[in-house]
Amino acid sequence: MQRVAVPRDDQRARNERNAERRAGRLRRSLVCAAAVPAVALFASACSSSGSGDAAQGTGGGSTNTATAPAGATAASPTVQAAKYQKLPEPCAVLSKQTLTSLVPQGVKSGKEGASDDVATRGSCSWSSLDNNGVKGSQFRWLNVSFLRFDSDAGRGSGDQQAEAYYTSQVREAQSVAGAKNTKSEPVSGAGDQATAVRYDLKKKEGAFKQQTVVARVANVVVTVDYNGAGLAGEKTPDADTLTKAAVQAAKDAVASVSTANGGSAPASSPSATPSGKASATPSKSPSASASPSKSSAKKS
Repeated sequence: MQRVAVPRDDQRARNERNAERRAGRLRRSLVCAAAVPAVALFASACSSSGSGDAAQGTGGGSTNTATAPAGATAASPTVQAAKYQKLPEPCAVLSKQTLTSLVPQGVKSGKEGASDDVATRGSCSWSSLDNNGVKGSQFRWLNVSFLRFDSDAGRGSGDQQAEAYYTSQVREAQSVAGAKNTKSEPVSGAGDQATAVRYDLKKKEGAFKQQTVVARVANVVVTVDYNGAGLAGEKTPDADTLTKAAVQAAKDAVASVSTANGGSAPASSPSATPSGKASATPSKSPSASASPSKSSAKKS
């Protein structure tokens, strides 16, 4: 098929129209391309303006929000310093009068327990055997122990640690294996917290009456273990009398903590009721099996 010839003038007109259309599309593209930065700039300006308003608060007012300086670190947590920094000499905390009431034949028998840090822990024990010959003997054993806690950011204040230990000591005294007739009662006038626990414990030597008084004064825990028994047919001692004596010893021990740290000692209290009469010729103490129970034998 033959192509129809197009006149030269008509072809030139068609080419000019196509060129104009291409030029129009190019102008529109350039206009749009130029508009993008302007829009972005406007959006950026709006964003900056909004951030400034937010930083200044509603209505353009400034806020009091402070920003930590670069390189600053958070402050380390602190705890209240422990109240007491030292402990008394454990074998010197009870007066001769008190010891005579608790351990009639053992006033001078005090034996200090081993300690790797006397400012943190200490203890002393006494034993007494009042030998009445064929009528039997009265046996007494007394132990006073101290445990002091320092404040620590990881473990808490000295008072908090002492309170936790106080609670564990009371629970331990209340759950001694083989104990019978266990009774507990709060004690007043012996530091910030105090509990007396008493129970009966049967041993081959006889029937023992055990008293444990646990007291807390600030960051120090005082534990008094006191037991008594009538041996070889002697009458079993009265539990109420023994408990009263143990409580008095605990109060004296608590007061000694304040004195050791420069505080004043409280007014003297009446001495404990004597636990048994003294013998003119003291004899050798019974074997270790007749001494304290698990709770009282534990070293502070």
